[in-house]
Amino acid sequence: MDKTSKATVLALDIGGTFTKLGVVDRQGHILVSKVVKTEANQPFSVFKEQMKGEIALLTASLDATHSIVAIGIGAPNANFRTGEMINPHNFKWGPLVPVKEMIQELLDRPVFMTNDANASALGELYFGVGKNMKNFVVLTLGTGLGSGIINEGELIYGEHGMAGELGHVNVFPQGRQCNCGLKGCLETYASVTGIKRTVFELLSDSNAASVLRSYSFEDLTGKDISKAAHAVDSIALEAFERTAKILGSKMADTVAHLEPEAFIIAGGLSQAGDLFLKPLKKHMETALFNAYKGKVNIVLSESTSGEAVLGPAALAWQGLGL
Repeated sequence: MDKTSKATVLALDIGGTFTKLGVVDRQGHILVSKVVKTEANQPFSVFKEQMKGEIALLTASLDATHSIVAIGIGAPNANFRTGEMINPHNFKWGPLVPVKEMIQELLDRPVFMTNDANASALGELYFGVGKNMKNFVVLTLGTGLGSGIINEGELIYGEHGMAGELGHVNVFPQGRQCNCGLKGCLETYASVTGIKRTVFELLSDSNAASVLRSYSFEDLTGKDISKAAHAVDSIALEAFERTAKILGSKMADTVAHLEPEAFIIAGGLSQAGDLFLKPLKKHMETALFNAYKGKVNIVLSESTSGEAVLGPAALAWQGLGL
C-alpha cells in the first residue's frame, strides 16, 4: 500500500435474500456501500459472477486515496477455520460452499470469514454498544436466532469454528420442528418466525379480538406484532410474554456458563423495545442463580440494517491485528 493511501477493508454480509457490500475504514465509517439480491436459489456460480461485477464497481468508486487491505465476510453457517458455508439453510449452493476461496480469487487480499452473528458481535465490540465491554453475548432475533460470544474481548470460535449456536439449544425435546432437522430448538420460539408461530397458536386457542387475525402467516412480520403490542393488543402482548419467558430462561443458562456483563439484542424482535425487554429481563432474573442476580444487563443494539457490513469489517480489522 502506498504511504499516502488510507487503509480500508471490503466487507460482505451475505444473507438468504440480500447481500450487503461496503468499504469501511478503521473508525467504522462506511465509505461506499451496495445492497444486491443474493439469488440464493440460483447456483453458486451465479453469485460468484455477481460478486465479480459488484466488487469491481465498488472498488472503482473509491477515490485514489483509499486502498483495500483485507476482506471480511459474514454469512450463515460459515466456518471461521475453513472459510466455507456448511449446509446453509435457504441456499441452493450445496453442502460445502467455498466462499472465502471465491472472494480471494476475485480480489487478492487477506480474507477473513465467520458466521454472520459472530461478525455482528465483533461489530458491536469494535463500533457498537459493546465498545466498552469485555464480556457479552449478542443475540440476533431475526428469521432465526443467531448469537456471538465475546469473552475477555475475544470472539469465541470453538474447535471447529462453529461455537455459539445458541439458537439450537433445546427448549422442548418434542417441540416445534426446526429447519436444522432437530425439534424444540430455541430459535423456533425466540425469533421472528418463532413469535409468529406463537401468535397463530394463541389466535387458534382464543376468541380474543386482535388486529393480527387479519394477517396470513406469510404476510405477518415482527414489526406488525410489535406495532400491535404497542397498541395494547392482547394476543401480541401475550406472544411477547411467552417468547420472553422461554428466551429469558435460556439466557439464564448462558449466564451460568459465561457470566457475561450484558446481552445485546438485535434483529426484528428488538423493535418492540421495552415491551419485550422488560419481560425478558424479568424472566431471566427469575431463572438466574442467586450469585448472578442483578449483575447482567440486557441492552438493544444501536446498529441499523444498513450497517450490517460493520460486523464483517470488524472481523477483517481484527484479522489484520488492528
